[in-house]
Amino acid sequence: MKHSLTKMVFRSTIMILVIFFSCFFKGVLGEESDVKNEIINSTKQIFENRNRAILNGNLQFIEPYYDKSTKYGAWAYDHEEKKMKYLKNWEDKQGVKFVEILPDVVVKRIKDKGDKFSVNLICSTEYRYVYEDTPKLVNSCRIGTLHVLNMEKKNGKWIITKEWYKDPFADSLNLDNLKMDSVKRYILLQNRRDFSGITERRKSSVEYADRYCGIASEKKYGYTYNKKYRNYNSQGGDCANFASQVLHEGGKFKKNSAWNYDSSGATSSWLNADGFKNYMIYSGRASVVAHGSYEKVYRDSYKLLPGDFIAYEKKGDITHISMVTGADSRGYSLVSCHNTDRNRVPWDLGWSDKNIKFWLLHVNY
Repeated sequence: MKHSLTKMVFRSTIMILVIFFSCFFKGVLGEESDVKNEIINSTKQIFENRNRAILNGNLQFIEPYYDKSTKYGAWAYDHEEKKMKYLKNWEDKQGVKFVEILPDVVVKRIKDKGDKFSVNLICSTEYRYVYEDTPKLVNSCRIGTLHVLNMEKKNGKWIITKEWYKDPFADSLNLDNLKMDSVKRYILLQNRRDFSGITERRKSSVEYADRYCGIASEKKYGYTYNKKYRNYNSQGGDCANFASQVLHEGGKFKKNSAWNYDSSGATSSWLNADGFKNYMIYSGRASVVAHGSYEKVYRDSYKLLPGDFIAYEKKGDITHISMVTGADSRGYSLVSCHNTDRNRVPWDLGWSDKNIKFWLLHVNY
């Protein structure tokens, strides 16, 4: 009898402890989940307000979300202000107006750092714009970015104390030195171009670029690169690797000893922007259409076809490669690339600086 009573007390005690700890951990996890949901919702709101600031030319939409009392918070805010001014200048040069900027924010990880949280996310942003003389004809492009934010709750609101991301407009210092009126007049005189007659190899190249341009691709593709190939963004950049993939997988150019990728790595002409440009020219696989500053080459850019490419030169070095994947309603060439991921973006958007030179190259399919 005494033995049975002892067993009953023991079982009851165990049950009470299980219930207690279950409720305790459920409460703790619930609180943690609530905080993370708060952060996710606040982050999405911040990105939406950033875009409202750009569309309205009003920094008041974003000012409350930055801790400007800290050095890094002030830097993050100032950077957004600079980006907003650049996009307004580019609109004026191009003769366009951005009418919608739609972000898709995907939070990948939230890490508790004591009094603040670190947030890792990707953002695929669709930019919709119209030319000023055809306001009902909407053009669309997409840019993908990866962000790391430090966030802290102050006065009941989550704010940014520090942010890191590779800004697609970082190389756009100013447009002040361009003869903007003459550029704009020329652009607005152009018409939509018909690419229905391009070769199947060119079409296939564009299809590959659309599918695998990472965070800038359509959501149904999962915002990923082709897993057959290594991602070299953390080792200097992935733009030439992507361009090589486009020409090999899509354009059916055969690998060779000079231009090659396999499980052991890749040749410099496959992987390096300067090496890629030089190889394509000297092998005869590409021909130079034009080379020089924006003012010198922008008229020739209308000669480019989907499947061609552009090399971007800074201080004598080729620092970036973009593949031509289409043209907008005024025939202005659009490009796709990795780092930063772009999908059918106007070819000079983010590269508007007098010290940048452009190589426009026709690929000989």
